[in-house]
Amino acid sequence: MSFFQAAPTGLPAGPVIKPKLSRDDIVMRGGMLVIALYLIVTLILPLWAMLSKSILTYHFDLSQYEFQVSDEVGTFDGTILNAAVLNTKTKAYAQDDLSAGSDSRLSVAAFFPDFSFRSPVLYQVRNTVEGGRFLVGSTLNDTTDWVELDSNTFRRVQLRPVQSTGLDNFVNYFSTPALFNSIKNSVMIATISTIITVTLAFWFAYALNRTCMRFKGAFRLVAMMPILVPSLLPGIALVYLFGNQGMIKELLFGASIYGPIGIVIGSVFFTFPHAFIIISTALAISDARLYEAATCLRSTPWRTFWTVTIPGARYGLISAAFVVFNLVITDFGLPKVIGGQFNVLAVDIYKQVIGQQNFEMGAVVSVVLVIPAILAFAIDRLVQGKQVAQLSSRSVPFQPSPNAKNDRIFFIYALFVAIFIVGMLLVCQFAALVKFWPYDLSLSLKNYQFGNMDGGGWASYFNSIKLGFLTAIVGTIIVFFGAYLVEKTNRFFVGRAMFQMFAMLPMAIPGMVLGLAYIFFFNNPANPFNAIYGTMAILVICSVTHFYTVSHLTAVTALKQMDREFESVSSSLKQPTLKLFTRVTVPVCLPSVLDISIYLFVNAMTTVSAVVFLYSPTTTLASIAVLNMDDAGDIAPAAAMGMMIFYTNAAARIIHLIASKGIMRRTQAWRAR
Repeated sequence: MSFFQAAPTGLPAGPVIKPKLSRDDIVMRGGMLVIALYLIVTLILPLWAMLSKSILTYHFDLSQYEFQVSDEVGTFDGTILNAAVLNTKTKAYAQDDLSAGSDSRLSVAAFFPDFSFRSPVLYQVRNTVEGGRFLVGSTLNDTTDWVELDSNTFRRVQLRPVQSTGLDNFVNYFSTPALFNSIKNSVMIATISTIITVTLAFWFAYALNRTCMRFKGAFRLVAMMPILVPSLLPGIALVYLFGNQGMIKELLFGASIYGPIGIVIGSVFFTFPHAFIIISTALAISDARLYEAATCLRSTPWRTFWTVTIPGARYGLISAAFVVFNLVITDFGLPKVIGGQFNVLAVDIYKQVIGQQNFEMGAVVSVVLVIPAILAFAIDRLVQGKQVAQLSSRSVPFQPSPNAKNDRIFFIYALFVAIFIVGMLLVCQFAALVKFWPYDLSLSLKNYQFGNMDGGGWASYFNSIKLGFLTAIVGTIIVFFGAYLVEKTNRFFVGRAMFQMFAMLPMAIPGMVLGLAYIFFFNNPANPFNAIYGTMAILVICSVTHFYTVSHLTAVTALKQMDREFESVSSSLKQPTLKLFTRVTVPVCLPSVLDISIYLFVNAMTTVSAVVFLYSPTTTLASIAVLNMDDAGDIAPAAAMGMMIFYTNAAARIIHLIASKGIMRRTQAWRAR
């Protein structure tokens, strides 16, 4: 009989003993809660406010208003006139006029065809129910008491719409052909751009990873240049190339660049580096044994390509496709500059909010825009969840073999792509230096005198640099600390899962939608955070939140490389978690910390859609200045400001590279051992 015996199965199980939370556990969970609250306040609540706004409907209920009219000596005979009945007789307002926005008004004088503001007749007006509203000048009346007015004052009486909830706004949207057509246009443009961009990026990445052609480093550098400019800049370049007075407009054979053609070409330009990075990463991870097996089986290069290369890179291709699709369908700057009369969803939001001040319909279009963005993001996450490792411990890294013919072909292809990218930037720089295109082609710096143009002058440029620095500093601290807490906190599985969900959500929310949501949430006087509206603070918060997901994933990836034994050793030595974080975790992950900071800086400099609704006269930005100058017809100064953004981001990248090397020599020496 064994000395150790199992407990009888019939006995009840003992109580589950929960481990006691340490002080560090409490601190870490509290810190995670604080950052989760930050994401709730800056993301979840604004989106809820926007969704609530989209289902608010306003209409004029004329039955709620009654009038009395005196004779010429000011005597009322007691006859009560209802506004709805008067409108039926006079046809003053059509049914469409009664569907309104929150700030709409109707003049009551239109109900009286013989009305004259010089008449001695007196008028009385009242609401029939509590909550009815009409204005006398700027004074709001919401009681059921009669208000007596002379003719001159009566003409200033205006009715206010009644608020209700429902899906009427969505019904109106989908029943308006011009607005509904924007959905078809957006999906079509995004689909065509995705196919072209992914195809071009795949062969470019293939050339850099699977051939022995020369100047790979230079080509890789050129491929990343579009990330450094706002999406409006390729639109400006295309205007100078193919516009009505373009350099090579004949190449379009009579077609117009203002519309889908221009949007697609520009979209390919600014999304190319995003697709290239993803596909290049997928192609860089491959097992040489698979290619050796294909050679042994006498497979043709073309068959090997379809049976080995494409299957190995399929997840990268799918992910790149959804990223490009999302970027194109949510972009605002490029269609605004070169879209012409070709409406897309992002521009519709801008037109509804800025052009028509119809915030409810702007919220409706935002909800519609979020749907394809979230679907693309969800499918991408699903596909990545099914991805399996391409390399194992027995894998042999693939090394391309020299092939003079293939190397030459791919070099020529990569050269054409590089010429396309560099050419677009050179056109913008040329446009920024020309005095008056196309009549005076002499070079001058007058286009850099931003103080003489609409857009905020040089102050806009320096505001953008300030925004970039603040976003980089504040965002890096919040993002990295949040990633550390969610990755290193013990147990607390439900809380960590919720935090991860909040952290992933910003990637699925278009910047245009987030900016509009901030208006509804932060511009509410009842909101305790209303004080930051119109300040640099709200621009920083919006930028950090908008670009949170990629930064979070970068930080989590770096933290996953650190074994949890660090925390165990620290605990056994009774060292506080904060000390481990500052002396071990941050130095080890410093390369990723620097990558996060430069990512946030560059995106804060180039973003347009996320901040186009939020800037004030004192916080105008360089990217917004490009938009405003282009709207005002100052295209050359807009190109000049766009190139200033490019050079600033390029300088920031160079400084980041130099600083990274210097810091890594001091803090990452252990990696070289």
